Amino acid sequence: MKEGTILNIQRMSTEDGPGLRTTVFFKGCTLQCRWCHNPESINFAKEHEWFEMKCIRCGTCIVSCSNKAISFVDDHISIDESLCEKCMECTVNCPTNALEAKGGTWTAQELYDELIKDKAYFGQQGGITLSGGEVLAQVDFAYELLIKLKESGVHTAVDTCGQVKFENIEKIAEAASLFLYDLKIFDSNLHKENTAHGSELIIENFEKLCRLQQEKQDFKIWVRTPLIPGITDTEENVRDIAEFISQNSAAVERWELLAFNNLCESKYDRLGRKWEFRNVKKQNAEKLEKIESILREYHKLNGKAFVTGGESKI
Repeated sequence: MKEGTILNIQRMSTEDGPGLRTTVFFKGCTLQCRWCHNPESINFAKEHEWFEMKCIRCGTCIVSCSNKAISFVDDHISIDESLCEKCMECTVNCPTNALEAKGGTWTAQELYDELIKDKAYFGQQGGITLSGGEVLAQVDFAYELLIKLKESGVHTAVDTCGQVKFENIEKIAEAASLFLYDLKIFDSNLHKENTAHGSELIIENFEKLCRLQQEKQDFKIWVRTPLIPGITDTEENVRDIAEFISQNSAAVERWELLAFNNLCESKYDRLGRKWEFRNVKKQNAEKLEKIESILREYHKLNGKAFVTGGESKI
């Protein structure tokens, strides 16, 4: 029985595939995007999240830590990661749940038993989405779970950044109904500057996945591009990705370009990290319309490309 590390389960989701969905967030990612909106999902190891408003400064967490890794610094919880053994006793004993553990171990059967409870709510279009982090970094666990869901008649979507071995993608294609494939930055140097890896493997894997889709045609592909101001929303990057998707358009059902938001600020605060995009402004309507006007030039994308966070449809 395979085991995996899961962050959390989010029910009643409408943004991670078609219909009403339950989204499972995997812990650990193969990229380190500067703007990441799920920073708690980057590291593979368990982490602590501190909710300041819940904390009554009782010191129970400090007493619970046998390694003396926890202290208060300037009235804020401070955890010395070099001393912490990730036992998470501090989170178990916290009387107000101000300190939470991010990441828990599940077997594929345990997770299946929890998720299948939601089947009655999915209707004809909904289902379960595996997101991250990077799902395919835990490929054997994900595959075992997906097979169980497939055998139960559940529609499944898998969100991937593509920075994995293609054999992992190919294996998951046997069980998934839909791939949500991230194409963030086409230029490899810029991709490495902003995510710690170049884009070569991601592009190569996408082309292979598109060919596989055309051969098998028993799964669908949606592309997703986060529109990060000054980085991914530039005219050059949008055109590069649009041209690339156009070349593979027969295999792509939908391309979502997601307008920037700053809803993750509080996550960085709770993790005790700084977020360099904290004061970056959202794209205005004029900027989003400019992006949409670029997409209209690529006729193979008509009816397939959408800017979410705006009102228009290409």
